[in-house]
Amino acid sequence: MGRRVIAVVAAFVVALVGVVAVLLYARGADSRAVAGQRPVSVYVAQKVVPAGTTAGDALSNGLIAKTQVAAKAVPAGALQVVDDAMSKLLALNDIAPGELVLTTRFGKTPLGQKVLQVPDGQVAVAVQLSDSARVGTFITPGSHIVLYDSYPTGTNNATDKQTRVLLDDVLVIAVGSSSLTPVQGSSAAQSQAPPGQAATALVTVAVAPETAVKLVHGIQTGQLYAGLRGTDAKAAGTETVTSSTLFAK
Repeated sequence: MGRRVIAVVAAFVVALVGVVAVLLYARGADSRAVAGQRPVSVYVAQKVVPAGTTAGDALSNGLIAKTQVAAKAVPAGALQVVDDAMSKLLALNDIAPGELVLTTRFGKTPLGQKVLQVPDGQVAVAVQLSDSARVGTFITPGSHIVLYDSYPTGTNNATDKQTRVLLDDVLVIAVGSSSLTPVQGSSAAQSQAPPGQAATALVTVAVAPETAVKLVHGIQTGQLYAGLRGTDAKAAGTETVTSSTLFAK
């Protein structure tokens, strides 16, 4: 009789433990379900974010915006905060509208075909130069060059020109399609000139905004020629040369 009572009690205890375990699991499942439905703020692309755009610019220009998404639908690495460090990173390639933005989509070296990194506070200006006007093929991204400008003197002789230093030290950030930022499929290709004409290539330089105005005016009104700077070369302050002073002592 005693053994039967013990067996009944043990069965009751086991059943009770089972019921409690089921109740706890169900409660945990409900909690997990509720947590999965909890809204989480993440960034979603509102417009195309071009490769090379900083996260900070994408945010300030409305290219990305915060959207609430159910927590269970948020992938690992979703962008939730654009802090000081993240704001300086560049989009590695184009981000399509409607795409949930991942932190891995930003980095320091873009992979896009049309990326050109311009130093902070400066603008990029392209100058088309012949081979001889760009020191053959020796001017490359990262070179520092002098830009000379030959322009009409304003006299009655339309062919009379004078030459002076326009900019004495500018940074080259791209030559043709080759730039300081490595891009996929890049090359230093130059335009193919017709037979008998000199080949030309675009040399892109980074200059301050106020200097860019002078450079653009020089491009539009004169003929530019580049010189590759040597160490400690001082081109600023050199005299203006005209046809009448070319051979003067």
